[in-house]
Amino acid sequence: MGLITGLLTLPIAPVRGVVWVAEKLNDAAERELHDPGVLRTQLALLNQELEAGDISLEEFEREEERLLDRLHAVRVGPAQIDRR
Repeated sequence: MGLITGLLTLPIAPVRGVVWVAEKLNDAAERELHDPGVLRTQLALLNQELEAGDISLEEFEREEERLLDRLHAVRVGPAQIDRR
């Protein structure tokens, strides 16, 4: 980037910084959303909540199905899911 371009685009520098931070946060969220270890931990916590009586069996089954679907999607990959 040249000096003149740098000076002319200086007013939008904060916007570029915010966009960069937002992209990094999105990347981190995507990694956590699709991390099999995190999904297994969530399943274990869900089991503990059921055993402790904190949630009903219906809530457990609904949440367990959602987590298992996500775990399955991570394992087979998005290309396999799109083919259905």
